[in-house]
Amino acid sequence: MNRPIRTGPDTDEARGRILKAAEEQFRRIGYHKTSVADIASELGMSPANVYRFFPSREAINESICARKVNEIVDVALAVAHATAPAKDKLGQLLTAIHHHNKMMLLREKHMHDLIVAGTQENWPIIEAHAERMATIFEAIIREGIEAGEFEVDDAADAARAVKSAFMPFFHPILIEHSVKHGEDTEASLRGQIRFFLKALCKSD
Repeated sequence: MNRPIRTGPDTDEARGRILKAAEEQFRRIGYHKTSVADIASELGMSPANVYRFFPSREAINESICARKVNEIVDVALAVAHATAPAKDKLGQLLTAIHHHNKMMLLREKHMHDLIVAGTQENWPIIEAHAERMATIFEAIIREGIEAGEFEVDDAADAARAVKSAFMPFFHPILIEHSVKHGEDTEASLRGQIRFFLKALCKSD
């Protein structure tokens, strides 16, 4: 159903309050058990008023999902912008992403489930996030090429290879599978990073 969405100077503030209340509900009982009525009740407003700022319940889900994946982007950018050799930054970045996603599973299971849903249902925010992360990988690899650390012909191709090779350590469902089966993901990740950096770096 298409609903008229409110605009104006107070809109961002109102949307922010709705998303904050929604995220609190998601953390407590899970996104799938949270209704728009629950969110509205938390704020002392009617569901109809919530729909003045969001066209659908799905839009709220995706907005919360965007908040969570943007946390990963912030982590990635902090590493990417640091002053360090590219090979060190790439290893630190891959480790940081895995650690963040794994800790979300262990400490914020309901939010992890939201990311899983977005991944399974191909929400646009998930696809956009994957592309943004690939862009960050590419920038670090290009930096390494220019500094003479990496010996690859195409930074974009190398970034796509990184994305594919480290999917078991990034994908929320694959991480959950590994944890459930007691796998040492940290050790496996370190080995994968060593292997990949050896492939990227110039031979002596």
